[in-house]
Amino acid sequence: MKETGKKSLTLKTLSKSNVWDLQENDIFRMLEAAEKDADLKDNINHYAVIIRSAFDLEEIKIDKPEVIQKYENRDFKVTQIRLDENNKLIWAIKKKLIMRVTDLTYENIRHISAAKLIEVLERNFGGGWDSLSQSIQDIIQSGFDISTTTLPKDRLHKPGGMYEKKVADGFEVLEIEKGSWIEAIFAKLKPTAEKLHATSDIQEPKEPGENDDDEDLPEIEDSYSNTDDDDDMFDEDKLTEESYRTTIEEDPDELSLAAEGVTDDEDF
Repeated sequence: MKETGKKSLTLKTLSKSNVWDLQENDIFRMLEAAEKDADLKDNINHYAVIIRSAFDLEEIKIDKPEVIQKYENRDFKVTQIRLDENNKLIWAIKKKLIMRVTDLTYENIRHISAAKLIEVLERNFGGGWDSLSQSIQDIIQSGFDISTTTLPKDRLHKPGGMYEKKVADGFEVLEIEKGSWIEAIFAKLKPTAEKLHATSDIQEPKEPGENDDDEDLPEIEDSYSNTDDDDDMFDEDKLTEESYRTTIEEDPDELSLAAEGVTDDEDF
């Protein structure tokens, strides 16, 4: 979000989506500006719920330097909020980190870069794109164009091939080794119009009888893969022509493989 956009936000216009654009000092400025509003005291719990969607927030009950220092040592930033002349709060807040795929939500997926997404995927991956739960895939694809391909190591970086074209088109790529083959996962942030379209189905709960035909959003699962499931384990011996796949169509002549494996005279 642009700086002008941050300045235009107030506590009253803050949402669980746009709060991800902010940092601790932005929240502090909003709170300071709201101290002049008579309804701050009545709505402070509502604002806290929204802020907690993107920040760790703790109320400091004991106003002593040594207590505050303990929070600051944990990378929290501390501010004092005056609700009225006789009441004040001390809040310690820290922006939540997006470290694992299970940290991704429909609210924050539109506020990270493709490079950050690849970093998160690389930290969590083992079995490739298909190891992610469907709900996590849906969240990621609501903000990013995703495509995958599995190719022999020597073929993946072939000049003029899909890898080179995707990177030239602005895609970030994660390579996952699978024996002598590599799964490549390409990610590119969707244009704003597409992101808005992709998330347009996220609505407030409907009253009974109101558009009940709409499909429910998938629940976000706590675990995204099951490494104990033998069916999901990668078996290099099964990578034959039948299992060779890609989500991107390429020239069939370039992708031709012999029925019993890659022939010696194929130029990779």
